[in-house]
Amino acid sequence: MTFSIAARSGDAWGVAVASKFVCVGSVVPEVRLGYGAVATQSFVRFPYRSEILDALAEGTSAQAALDATVAADDGRESRQLGVVGADGAATYTGGDCMDWAGGVARGDGDEAYAIQGNILVGQQVGEEMERAFLATAGQSLDRRLLAALVAGDAAGGDARGRQSAALLVRSPGAGYEACGILADVSVDDHPDAVTELTRVHEIATLVLGRPEDVRPLEGGLYEEVSGHLRRLGYEGSDVEASLAEWAGVVNLENRLVPGSIDSRVLDELRRP
Repeated sequence: MTFSIAARSGDAWGVAVASKFVCVGSVVPEVRLGYGAVATQSFVRFPYRSEILDALAEGTSAQAALDATVAADDGRESRQLGVVGADGAATYTGGDCMDWAGGVARGDGDEAYAIQGNILVGQQVGEEMERAFLATAGQSLDRRLLAALVAGDAAGGDARGRQSAALLVRSPGAGYEACGILADVSVDDHPDAVTELTRVHEIATLVLGRPEDVRPLEGGLYEEVSGHLRRLGYEGSDVEASLAEWAGVVNLENRLVPGSIDSRVLDELRRP
């Protein structure tokens, strides 16, 4: 009933998942920064997440942590699981998971992923997810995982339809107040959940992301920004103070850089 990808890229770890099941983000993913990412699905057993992450934190390999946890579970034939640890990735599909069901795990060290799904339209869902993840190498992990989810959805995804999707990514120093959350977005009930997840992620990235493509606030750009602020009702003679006041109202204060302006802040100012 679900397709997911757990992955590591450098110091970022995350999971993306979609399903014809409500609130999948509250069920499937868990990430522990520096140690691992887990996706548990198909008749979910919640303790899998903490058991595996605890084992990874103790230095157990991804495959060994998965094997030990699954072996101790009498319901394992109905379960599906993806794990990424410091050494690589592992995936498991029980024999009683409903067709199409399967997964793939590849990589080691700083770059690894586990892709798995059940009740899918076919194997092509996982294949397209893998292709998209590899094709986006060099981008941030949240965008790579989202690209994989979009590709799986476009390939048919869950054979029963669409309902919810989620993206959870952690990276040191990322997010609001450098809390380490690069992305934590869920769409709990929507007829086109992956598309909606993409939309919400863009908003979250705008508000919570770090400054990018920063340009000096001077010359013609200074005059342009001043004009936009006046149009929006911020008439102060100190343009930087007015910019800060406006940014605080629209929740873009995380993107302010003294003496400069972030490209996405400028895009927002330019909106009619």
